[in-house]
Amino acid sequence: MRTKSVAGVLMALLLTAAAMVASAQEVTQAEKERALQYLESTKKGVLEATKGLSEAQWNFKPAPDRWSVAQVTEHIAAAEDFLRTLAKEKVMLAPAGEAGRDVSKTDEAVMAMVPDRSHKAQAPEPLVPTNRFGSPEGSIKHFVESRATTEDFLKNTTGMRDHVLDSPMGKLDAYEFVLLVAAHSERHTKQINEVKADSNFPKK
Repeated sequence: MRTKSVAGVLMALLLTAAAMVASAQEVTQAEKERALQYLESTKKGVLEATKGLSEAQWNFKPAPDRWSVAQVTEHIAAAEDFLRTLAKEKVMLAPAGEAGRDVSKTDEAVMAMVPDRSHKAQAPEPLVPTNRFGSPEGSIKHFVESRATTEDFLKNTTGMRDHVLDSPMGKLDAYEFVLLVAAHSERHTKQINEVKADSNFPKK
């Protein structure tokens, strides 16, 4: 009887410890709200930067090897799908991250480094603009719908800290991929504004 009692206590302790570990890995409500605010503010940034543009303004290219506002907007919309799908279908099934991983430091790095336009990057082939949404307006519509899906994923997914996937920024969990989605759109909103600031950008 005493053996059963000790075994029962040990089992209870193990279950409690496991619950504490799982709890420690869960995204906090404050973190979710922070990410939601970031998603909303960067969505607003894209919409404001592209509001009221004429066909000439949408399609103006500062140089032959640079993208137009229309192309950048398409890239933002396509990347939203691409990165969220990675988070849902790859990250959430990837191996667990190291115990004690400094998630706060990685979160901050994503939000600081990805929008930094001083470091240029080549878009992967699947995200190169091809007019896949039919028009700039189609890109905007797709972006808004896709961003809503990203927000739903953030709101309704548990265990977002439990798995990590290799990325150019090191190992990221699913929550950090959501931050990456927002940071990526912030980065390219800056690119849109660079195009609009060109001295040859059409007045209307």
